[in-house]
Amino acid sequence: MDLPVDLSLEQKFNLKVYEEQVKNLSTEQSQEYLLELLRQLMVKENVIKYLLKQAY
Repeated sequence: MDLPVDLSLEQKFNLKVYEEQVKNLSTEQSQEYLLELLRQLMVKENVIKYLLKQAY
């Protein structure tokens, strides 16, 4: 199975926008941002796992 590991043009653009937004954050702000991002990724993972279970 070939997984799409490259970013789309839209994703690359969004990444650049985020890069500009976080460039001037303090260390504390950066840590809070990172933790929130990790939390959201975990929630996303849980949703995907749930949907996969429901599909089978």
